[in-house]
Amino acid sequence: MPSFTNDGFELNYEDEGEGDPVLMIHGFASSLQVNWMTPGWFKTLREAGYRAIAFDHRGHGKSSKSYDRDAYTPDAMAGDAVALLDHLDIEKTHVLGYSMGARVSAFMVLRYPERVASVAFGGLGMGMVDGVGDWDPIAEALNADDVASVTHPRGLMFRKFADATRSDRKALAACIARSRDELTPEQIGQINQPALVAVGTADDIAGAAAPFAALMPNGESFDIEGRDHMLSVGDRTFKKRYLEFLGEHPLKG
Repeated sequence: MPSFTNDGFELNYEDEGEGDPVLMIHGFASSLQVNWMTPGWFKTLREAGYRAIAFDHRGHGKSSKSYDRDAYTPDAMAGDAVALLDHLDIEKTHVLGYSMGARVSAFMVLRYPERVASVAFGGLGMGMVDGVGDWDPIAEALNADDVASVTHPRGLMFRKFADATRSDRKALAACIARSRDELTPEQIGQINQPALVAVGTADDIAGAAAPFAALMPNGESFDIEGRDHMLSVGDRTFKKRYLEFLGEHPLKG
């Protein structure tokens, strides 16, 4: 796969299809392959006439790693996303983020509003402003030498996910320590682009979608029925609604 460099990191990316670009930003402990390729997002967007683009976050997938916590702020990762747009000579794009990627997308649209035509926040609602609970046990689970010693349910879930994807657990532990910066309701209210908030009805991590969407002038919510945090991303009703959302808000300029 091709790569680009930013802020000392070599970042892996994929760029497929033609048409208006959609930049997809994956979640914590995931990758462009796990978050977007395997669940069919690249295929869905290509077949609908869009240019599908995604990259592996620093510390994730095939991108280079760091064990420095301060390297993993959402603002820094938003800078990676914009650096990819610069690398591809894309002035403006639709943005679709999931979980941590939704948080990074919010930082991106606030810092670089001229680069974002529309934004979709998947797998993260009011957790963006209220927090997503105590994630320190996740860092502990990632750093544990033996998975059998991990008893915290959410920590064990992410540890098994990281092991299954053969991730660098030490890099992920550094990332989770700094990537949860919250935004205020006032900041979210500054997002003027069309915004879709999609959260699974069985998701106990994301926080509610509707009140988060209501913070934005042009926000709307979508419930992914019966899906939890891990299963929502590949849900076909989510894909269908997102394609409708893109059709309602075509790229301009």
